[in-house]
Amino acid sequence: MAKQLQVPFTSKLPHPVYFRSASLPAAATYPQHRHPWGEFVYAFSGVMELKLAGSHYLAPPQYGIWLPPDVEHRGMNRFEASHCSLYLAAEWCRGLPRTACAMAVSPLVKSLLEHLRTQALAHPRTSAERRVFRVLIDQLTLAPAHGSYLPMSDDPLLEPALTALEQHPEDERSLAEWAQALHTTERTLERRCQQQLGLSFSEWRQRLRVVKALAMLEQGHTVEAIALDLGYSSASAFIAMFRRMTGTTPDKVRGHGLVAS
Repeated sequence: MAKQLQVPFTSKLPHPVYFRSASLPAAATYPQHRHPWGEFVYAFSGVMELKLAGSHYLAPPQYGIWLPPDVEHRGMNRFEASHCSLYLAAEWCRGLPRTACAMAVSPLVKSLLEHLRTQALAHPRTSAERRVFRVLIDQLTLAPAHGSYLPMSDDPLLEPALTALEQHPEDERSLAEWAQALHTTERTLERRCQQQLGLSFSEWRQRLRVVKALAMLEQGHTVEAIALDLGYSSASAFIAMFRRMTGTTPDKVRGHGLVAS
């Protein structure tokens, strides 16, 4: 059963630039809400999900999610996650994207967020702290913005398959087998994937496995264990897929930022 969490701020921010971190239990959700300030959401561990009208974003530790002011959204996580939010009053959002998007997190941005968390800095109080927040905001304005790396869909035909694969990414059923299970045709299912996700079924499943792998790498799992959990017959087969999808290897990604489109 999902645990409903309270939205921390509803009408006013405690400070025009405010940082908050939290550890969330599995199956936790924030109610649907909106606010007149921007929010950058980042998961130190686990995978954060945000649901917007018509879009569903997943953010492993190599990505953050930017929400401009007044975007209605709902936050959730299926498994335990440690995350943070950087809240920015509207006047601080001018250099940031005007639409919600995933943003690649550089090692510097990650280090700055980690510094704010470990030092428990909620908002700047000294000139040195103001410089830290200013550098972080400047770095976010330079961060590569992407659409949702792993788009989701509430489409009644697709959602059962996408949800099942998200819960069991090792599931090897082919498109034809999924079509049979969903009482449709292979062509119809593939067309719906292109329409709703902008990706083929195969591409979406590989991206899902990359997202799962990124979170497990961050948690310290071995490449061999990740390959097994994701349904690969060998670590080399998993590494080949990962390199093809990301342009690098799992070991090189561990502890570093990943930029992908």
